[in-house]
Formats: sequence, C-alpha cells, structure tokens
Amino acid sequence: MAAALMLSKNVRIGWVGTGVMGLSMCGHLMAAGHLATVFNRTKAKAQPLLDKGADWADSPRAVAEASDVVFTIVGYPADVRSVYLEPDGVLAGLKPGAIAVDMTTTSPSLAVEIFESAQQRGAHALDAPVSGGDVGAKNAALSIMVGGEAEVFEAVRPLFERMGRIIQHQGGAGAGQHTKMCNQIVIAGSMIGVCESLLYATRAGLDPQVMLQSISKGAAGCWSLENLAPRILKGDFAPGFMIDHFVKDMGIALEESRRMGLKLPGLELVSGLYAGAAKEGYGREGTQALFLALKRLAEA
Repeated sequence: MAAALMLSKNVRIGWVGTGVMGLSMCGHLMAAGHLATVFNRTKAKAQPLLDKGADWADSPRAVAEASDVVFTIVGYPADVRSVYLEPDGVLAGLKPGAIAVDMTTTSPSLAVEIFESAQQRGAHALDAPVSGGDVGAKNAALSIMVGGEAEVFEAVRPLFERMGRIIQHQGGAGAGQHTKMCNQIVIAGSMIGVCESLLYATRAGLDPQVMLQSISKGAAGCWSLENLAPRILKGDFAPGFMIDHFVKDMGIALEESRRMGLKLPGLELVSGLYAGAAKEGYGREGTQALFLALKRLAEA
C-alpha cells in the first residue's frame, strides 16, 4: 500500500525538471534527508542538486526505476506527455506500488490519462500543480492542489509539507489541475489591475511606493500586488513564472471552459493581452512584464 510505503523515512525520491521551481522544491526534500535521483534536459541546471548528493539518471524512466516517489515539474503539456508516456518515460520505469506526482500545470484530461496508465501498471499517480512562484518554491511556502486517490494523497502529504504551506486534496484525478485553472483565472484578472494601477499612479504624479503602502493592505490586497508590484517598480522582470507559461495556462483554462460550455470573457481579454506581450518579445520574462506591454499601449 502507498500509505505503508510512506511510513518509512528512507523513501527514495526521483525528480524530473530542475528549473526555477523544481530546483528549490527537490532541494527541500533532500534537506529533509531523502536520497534523490534527478533528470533534466539540460544537466547543468541539475548541478546544484548533484553537488548536494543527488544521483543523475539519463532518462525519466531511469529516475522512476530508482525511486519510490517520482516528482515532475516541466514546461508544457507536450513535455508532460513526453516525460510520462514515451518509451523512456516515467511510467515505463514506475515500479508496482510506486507513486508519480506531476506538479506541472497541465490539462486535466492529461492528468486523468496519466492516472489511468499508472493504475494499469499497478502504480499510482497524483496531479499536484502549485502556486506561489519562485519565492514560494524557495521558501517552501507553496500552495499545492492535489487530484487523485485520497489514500495516496495522504501517503505523500509528508513530502508535500516539505515544499508547501497550503496543501489540499481537491478530489479525483484531474481535480488538482482544475483547481489550478481557477487560480490562474484569478491571477490573470488581478495582474491587469496591478499593472494598470501603477501606470495610473505614475501618470497622476503619485509616488508608486507610497501608493502601494496604502492599497496593498486594504481591499485591493493580493499576492500579485504584494510580490510583483515591487519588482515592477525596481525594473525587475525576471521570471518567477514566465509569460509563455502563463499564456499556456490560460489556453488550457479557455479550452476546458469551452468543453464545459462556459464562456469567460474576462479571461479571453487577459489571454489576448498576454499573447500580445509574448509576441512583443516578453515571453521569457516574468508575468509582471505585462506592465511593459500595457505601458506601450497606454502611451501610444
């Protein structure tokens, strides 16, 4: 049983995807004493974990073969499909009774497909996307939204607690991804407000820093205002979460909405603005770089 597996303090973890988020998240598990086997398309990005004692594997399959619980956090649904379902993927190497946890934001239908494929192999799968960005990953303060079997979620909970502060089981396979879509819909709307409030403050002759001190603790308060507005004012547009990835997420949310017969005009608006920002060359910048695209529109 998965729960019995997790009673051991010697659970060996695997990690696929050591980018901005994954590097810190895997590091927290290693700091808790778990041995780790890692894979990343660019080995150099995994070097900090290798320096701390992680073992290197040449493929996601090899990671799974060496692990009891395999975590993945990659870029796009196509990457998830490749990492899990190709002959050298995680599922090909997943041992009976082992657990795969995809923490990428991807489509709910793909999460269900991975869950069913894992079951056919006598293994388990959870979809567990996160919110909190690079800061949350570094500080082990992520919100983790989990879909899959309740008993498997409880088994993995001690590992989730090393990476996050808010950890909720949302329901069956795909429910974690649906919850993340709700999260992204809220962020999409709030980011327009954050960026346009700074543009308005500047044009009105206010000191944006002082303005933020007044509004960030009131009814307008939100994570983006607290964490990303200060970065904008410093001219820091480095990604905690890239615009390209955010455009991907909004596309998934819109696709799922259409499938459910639901129209979300606000999300359609924001998605178009972010797609425009990506076309202007800001795709590899953080989501706060929407400010730059809106600034150009405002001053046109």
